[in-house]
Amino acid sequence: MRKLIYIPILHVSADLGLMAEEVETRGRNITGDISWEKHQNTVLGFWSAVAQFFGSLDVKGFKLYQDGMVANGEMGQKIMEEGKKKGSKNLEIVSRLIDQGAQLIQTEEFQLVKKEYDHMKKISKKKSLGVKLLSFLIYKFHKKRFLEKRDRYISQRIDETLNEGETGILFLGAEHEIKSKLPEDLEVLEVKEREKIREYRKRLLTKKNKEELIQLGRYLKSPVKLRL
Repeated sequence: MRKLIYIPILHVSADLGLMAEEVETRGRNITGDISWEKHQNTVLGFWSAVAQFFGSLDVKGFKLYQDGMVANGEMGQKIMEEGKKKGSKNLEIVSRLIDQGAQLIQTEEFQLVKKEYDHMKKISKKKSLGVKLLSFLIYKFHKKRFLEKRDRYISQRIDETLNEGETGILFLGAEHEIKSKLPEDLEVLEVKEREKIREYRKRLLTKKNKEELIQLGRYLKSPVKLRL
């Protein structure tokens, strides 16, 4: 039996690259400064819980798959270190796992990631708010197709590189629909429930049912309850 420990990513600003400033501004405008600061604390609490979980796990020999990782070896290490320096909690944990003996695997196809990156780059360069909004809506229209292709490639890479009896670790944005595309003989273990992460983000931005948002935030920050 092959196992895959799946971490649906709750992004910090450092993970968002060109869109970081846009997301920060939009988030504060929708939720207000106080609520946005609470959200930032929830995100940090989420990553703290993930770090504590892996801190008690022997990951030597585990295969490591990372959202956006288009290379392995020296180039993969360089990509990871640059993200870590920018403040990515995700890549900080990945770096620690590699130090403990996990093996970083090229997870994504360069051209697929580049196409999505190029769309976001065009949006970030627009000066007019109206044009920027239109560009963002066009990107949203294409995003599902981008993610579909990326998910199929990621699933293929996991199937090709994770051997019988091995364990993999997958860090992948919660917007991805990866589970249905993974091999049937793969046991998938979610560190945190992807659907609860998606529901948290939805309620954060719509400001509906504040009590449920608080409960979801507590869940995201709570210790990981997963037995391998």
